[in-house]
Amino acid sequence: MGQGVSIIVGRNTMTMQFAQARPGLRECPDCGLFQRLPEAPGSAVVRCPRCASVLRHHRTNPEGRALALAVTGLILLVVATQEPFLGLDIAGRDHQTLLFSGPVELRAQGLWELAIVVFATTVVVPLAKLLCLGWVMLGARLPRWQRPRHLRRVFRWVEWMTPWSMVEVFLLGFLVAYTKLTDIATVQVGIAVYALGGLMLVMAAAEAVLDHEAIWQALDRDRIAPAAPATPAHGELIGCDTCRLVCMGLPGEICPRCDSSLRARKPASSQRTWALLFAAALLYIPANVLPVMTVISFGRGAPDTILSGIIKLAAAGMWPLALLVFFASITVPVLKLLSLSGLLLGMRLHSKGRLRERTLLYRIVDAVGRWSMIDVFMVSILTAVVRLGAIASVTPGPGAVAFCSVVILTMLAAGTFDPRLMWDAAGRSTTRIAAR
Repeated sequence: MGQGVSIIVGRNTMTMQFAQARPGLRECPDCGLFQRLPEAPGSAVVRCPRCASVLRHHRTNPEGRALALAVTGLILLVVATQEPFLGLDIAGRDHQTLLFSGPVELRAQGLWELAIVVFATTVVVPLAKLLCLGWVMLGARLPRWQRPRHLRRVFRWVEWMTPWSMVEVFLLGFLVAYTKLTDIATVQVGIAVYALGGLMLVMAAAEAVLDHEAIWQALDRDRIAPAAPATPAHGELIGCDTCRLVCMGLPGEICPRCDSSLRARKPASSQRTWALLFAAALLYIPANVLPVMTVISFGRGAPDTILSGIIKLAAAGMWPLALLVFFASITVPVLKLLSLSGLLLGMRLHSKGRLRERTLLYRIVDAVGRWSMIDVFMVSILTAVVRLGAIASVTPGPGAVAFCSVVILTMLAAGTFDPRLMWDAAGRSTTRIAAR
């Protein structure tokens, strides 16, 4: 059996059972194939031979470069939150805003749910991710005996927060809002916008230079060692969902590298995904029927739905932006609902056809869902900037809340879906060891 650690809490004793590490193996997170990773030089990419999923992207000096980029990102984020964001000059009246103005105005108008989402995805999560990333990179460079014990937990948070940090999506929402504002007033772009642009590039670069496997190995070099040949095997091969370490053990035992609870597959994956998709489909109707905002300029204006806003962009000759918003706000949510439903139905029918293509479809669905937040961010920016009383004003509508809920629910649905179950349902073995 694996090693057990007894923890005394009051008068009770709780035993944590650690699984046995198999550091030479890797489970593909998309198809479940266990395989041995080869030694790869430089910045080589190792892919799964069955579904072409990236298993590891080797990087040079990931700790040093990621630390420098995290510090740079924190500086840029501070600038973005302290400097002016947008200004509006119309009929001699001037109005200046900060990055926080959007959530504050949404809260003032009673849409606190939308305010929380916008503030979290544009400020709180990016800040937390940069702080955690910088702290882990700094700790990984310390001698083993000086490293804080919580570094592994903090690095887990970095990976969990990545999809919810949406600076780049917010900037696209700003671009759409900017084109609408230029029709009614003179727009002044503040320093905060340029700082956000730099922050977007820095965060993308930090993610690109990060070698997650190398960081996990650096954090736990003192804990993980190949099991002795005489050590009796127990349980089954399980790949940790968090750090990707392959262990021999039982579901519910503790990963010896990141202290996460091991599970062979995501629990109740199909049921949770179906429930989230059903809720998103119900909310998609009011999201498109109800107005997302009402724009009033010199006493004239009318409520806008998502589709009517796209039509106005196209009528103004802004076809690239109209197509972008149509793709992000109409096409992507529909494709996510249909694609995930199709994948679930294929799994239920034990379909064996085009497993590789279906796995690729899931990766695309999982990656593009967050871009649908463009309309939500656009409404937040316009609500904050256009506050000139009878001259011009923008009021958010209930459609924005419904649409934001759709985006979040479909992102959660993609996260709860386990693509390995498609391969299981097709009868493909998940225990074969592929030599590379």
